[in-house]
Amino acid sequence: MAEGHLLFVWKTSGYELLEEPGDVPEVGAEIEQDGQRLRVTKVAASPLPGDRRACAYLAHP
Repeated sequence: MAEGHLLFVWKTSGYELLEEPGDVPEVGAEIEQDGQRLRVTKVAASPLPGDRRACAYLAHP
């Protein structure tokens, strides 16, 4: 069973993929990452081959 989830975070320098513990946040949830408030725009399967974790895609609200 997969543990934790991934965050696909938008940054001005590009995207960053982060590993996080616990359940994946729901679409519409706002979370703080590196001092910035970001909103979950989509939850999908991990972009990594063979990884069973969910991935939350984040963008500025």
